[in-house]
Amino acid sequence: MEFYNREKELRDLLNMIKQEPNMITFIYGPINSGKTVLMQHLVENILPKEYVAFYINLRGEEITKEEEFYEILFETYEEKDFSIEKIVDKISRLSFGIPISFGTFKLMFERREKDYRGVFRYIIKTLQKLKEKGLMPIIIFDELQVIKDVKVNEPLIYRLFNLFIRLTKELKLCHVFAITSDSTFIERIYNEAMLQGRSRYYLVDDFDRKTVERVLRSKGFSDEEINLVWYYFGGKPIYLVEAIQTKKVGKDVKELCEEFYEIRYGQLEEIIYKEKRLNERRFEEIIELLKEFRDKNSLKYKEINPTIQFLIEKNILFADPRKKILKPQSHLELIAIRNLLKEMEQ
Repeated sequence: MEFYNREKELRDLLNMIKQEPNMITFIYGPINSGKTVLMQHLVENILPKEYVAFYINLRGEEITKEEEFYEILFETYEEKDFSIEKIVDKISRLSFGIPISFGTFKLMFERREKDYRGVFRYIIKTLQKLKEKGLMPIIIFDELQVIKDVKVNEPLIYRLFNLFIRLTKELKLCHVFAITSDSTFIERIYNEAMLQGRSRYYLVDDFDRKTVERVLRSKGFSDEEINLVWYYFGGKPIYLVEAIQTKKVGKDVKELCEEFYEIRYGQLEEIIYKEKRLNERRFEEIIELLKEFRDKNSLKYKEINPTIQFLIEKNILFADPRKKILKPQSHLELIAIRNLLKEMEQ
């Protein structure tokens, strides 16, 4: 995805990174709001040369066992190519996994009879060596919620939180960022006692109207086209890219907007009416909640009840736990909700 105006977010995140590590930073926001692109742009284009980032991508992974997570966590090297000195020279600004020799990796997981405490000790020692070489490590977990249900003797996520706290607040060894689009997950960890005073939460939202106008006007969009794109897509970056590409090849932007809307309306209609067939009471609760959006773009909530959770899991609604605000994932969902309610009332 092409990177567009995020000067404030880049400035905020850079200021966090330039401070001494002290907190876990959770980057959250609606789906496709550009969280991953923002972090990658920060690392690859903005960070000073003394920083190195390890990007752990859990997106799309089906992790059911702890060892599957550790296979993604590490990047293995042949023994002859492995030493911290060599790794420092080879390591890029954005690396995919904590460096480890193949022999050490095999030893850790086979001979220790899967005592994974050794994994965390290895990570700490490796980061200490990198700091001794004058580098400040940054670890970025993308879609951390993928492992929220993985358990051995205890949930893996809590084991990781303890590691993150040790790396940041206690040892000051590295910065830790966790990216997520799952607002039920961020709601849960926002209220997690063990993270109180040890974590911060940074919202990366869709673009505002002013930014959308500036971006689209720079690509040759007319006022009519800008209004059309804003009405259907709002400031959702991924849809703006689609609109720009459509205009670039000479196709009709209006047709694109209407096509995306028809698809999303159909999906929403199927989700709602399927629930009516399966659970009449839940269906009625869903409709009562969606009616709140007939004349509002957002609303306040007190807790994530089963109805809200259902709509979040279906990517219809997004919840911001810091402000306790509930809103549709995008303008597409908002206008689809309103038109579906009108259709039902006829």
